[in-house]
Amino acid sequence: MNIYTKTDIGLVRTENQDSVWGEMLSDTACAAILCDGMGGESEGGLASTIAVDVVSSRIKENFNEMMNRNSVRNLLITSVIAANSFVWDTARTRVHEVMGTTCVAAIVFGGTAYIVNVGDSRAYHLFSDGEDECIRQITKDHTHVQDLLDRGEITEDKVKTHPERHKITRAIGADEAVTPDYFELPLNPGDRILMCSDGLSSYGDDLDILDICFDSKSEDCCERLIRYALKNGGHDNVSVSLIVP
Repeated sequence: MNIYTKTDIGLVRTENQDSVWGEMLSDTACAAILCDGMGGESEGGLASTIAVDVVSSRIKENFNEMMNRNSVRNLLITSVIAANSFVWDTARTRVHEVMGTTCVAAIVFGGTAYIVNVGDSRAYHLFSDGEDECIRQITKDHTHVQDLLDRGEITEDKVKTHPERHKITRAIGADEAVTPDYFELPLNPGDRILMCSDGLSSYGDDLDILDICFDSKSEDCCERLIRYALKNGGHDNVSVSLIVP
């Protein structure tokens, strides 16, 4: 098992408000967290750093391979809820401003990926189906355009160009309480879990991302994905994490 992470400020921004962390928890278990500070809000970089620090600390302190699936689920969800409280409190005691960040986090062990998310940072499942290579978005964006899409008010091809495409409907620190989404999926040999900020997903095509991941050495994949996003505009910070069970 291996885990790779990389982040880049992009070509336009003056600050990287993304934070990303990945670490082996044992020889057969790993975890990753990726947070994207809300660029339109003050202290987005601080919010993403706090969230990564809180969630990673709780995972490292509490995870063990004897946990059952409910225990892993509870660890991830309570860690994100704790991060929300820290960011919410910091906004009111330190900067007196709105602070927010997306968050996607994963623990992988025992042939299973356990994933939570808040906001529009994504997790993808990369896998082979016979001779076909496939990519499937695991998480669902918490955005205004996703809500419009779900209601049938816009079509898929309008999502990336909609004027309110960056409007987040759920974020860590934006409200006093937050409810993360939770996902769990079995992994087969050769499968991969890719996590990314919208600096990649908004400037790239899923099939291109799939090709890069399967055509690259695992250790080169994050760098190649970032170069791809920069080539397509690079107007945002770009962060990626790849887990290869």
